Amino acid sequence: MQRPTLTRSMIVLAAALCGGAGTAWAAGKAHEHGAVKLGVAIEGNKLTIAMEAPLDNLLGFERAPRTDAERKAAADVLARLRSPDKGTPLFVMDPAAGCTLDKAEVQAPVLEPGAKPAAKDEHADLDASYEFTCAKPGELRTLDIGLFDAYKRIQRINVQVAGPKGQAKVTLKRSARKVQLGR
Repeated sequence: MQRPTLTRSMIVLAAALCGGAGTAWAAGKAHEHGAVKLGVAIEGNKLTIAMEAPLDNLLGFERAPRTDAERKAAADVLARLRSPDKGTPLFVMDPAAGCTLDKAEVQAPVLEPGAKPAAKDEHADLDASYEFTCAKPGELRTLDIGLFDAYKRIQRINVQVAGPKGQAKVTLKRSARKVQLGR
């Protein structure tokens, strides 16, 4: 498997997600059910979104699927997240910006066929990254996030934005879904 080239925006995104609470899971501490972390980076005509979510938020369990129903649910989650622009979009940018999806990558090893069962107390996350090219990046003003509609177990989305107009951090709760991309 070839590793993707790290762009400046992806490095900024990784730093944003790894800052503060982001390192808790990596250090072996429990992650937070109901919460999703999003990092949004704008660089030139590229918009990159990185997401980290406990599998419980998406499926209601954090282990390899055991039944046919769980395998179908896991396959549905992976398919939905790998095609965020199909059906009801998970991420909607200002139409005037003319953004199109270039790449979607989703990693959830415990959900892949042949996955080994996780340890009893182990928590599993899903990591996803999305790259968009925008014809008019200056028109990017907001990002409408459809994750609350798609996954009812999500209660909060912690968003960090890095772009040409600076950095911002916002927490969305169920009634809010828009992130301001410019100040």
